[in-house]
Amino acid sequence: MKLLLDENLSRRILPFLEIDFPGSTQVALIGMERASDEEIWHYAKNNGFCIVTKDADFYDLSLVKGAPPKVIWLKSGNVTKSAVAQILLTNRPYIEEMLATIDTTCVELY
Repeated sequence: MKLLLDENLSRRILPFLEIDFPGSTQVALIGMERASDEEIWHYAKNNGFCIVTKDADFYDLSLVKGAPPKVIWLKSGNVTKSAVAQILLTNRPYIEEMLATIDTTCVELY
């Protein structure tokens, strides 16, 4: 599963995710730092990414548009980069299970 980190998440998290989430990237690394949520949504959909964000915007889009792409909404508040990486890595089995179901468009993690 490839993750596309929203601009509100540091690209410095990516090295920690390489083994468990190969092919993951962050919006600034693909030249989309000024892109709208809609543009990021379409990029993720067309390129097989799951969007990881701290904003409700992509959750709202998932309600309106459905999946793909699927969304991981981090509701952990202000935490360190390593804490974000740990949340994703620790919850990988849960993320994979939930995102494999047809009716799940968004996974919320705390």
